[in-house]
Amino acid sequence: MPDEISIVNRVVSWLRAGYPSGVPQQDYVALLGLLRRKLTETEVHQIAADLSMQAELGVEITSGDVERMIGDATLDTASAQDIARVSGRLAAGGWPLADFEV
Repeated sequence: MPDEISIVNRVVSWLRAGYPSGVPQQDYVALLGLLRRKLTETEVHQIAADLSMQAELGVEITSGDVERMIGDATLDTASAQDIARVSGRLAAGGWPLADFEV
């Protein structure tokens, strides 16, 4: 949680420096589009749990599946780091990706 708070503080400081009088209404969407984020540990655990449940039902999990779930959780394109974190969590639980490449 402290990392998330420091990130929020840095973003707020950045916004205040760039917009000392406040962010104009028309700039909100553009600013949000620039702010990429990574998954929290809780989100990594939840996505891995959801994918593990599918694997237990016999569904073969691919990196594309991981990317889609991360994209749904963040409303953004999955980063390589987030895919690696979720994939690692799955592999540690006994569910390696079907299309994993070293």
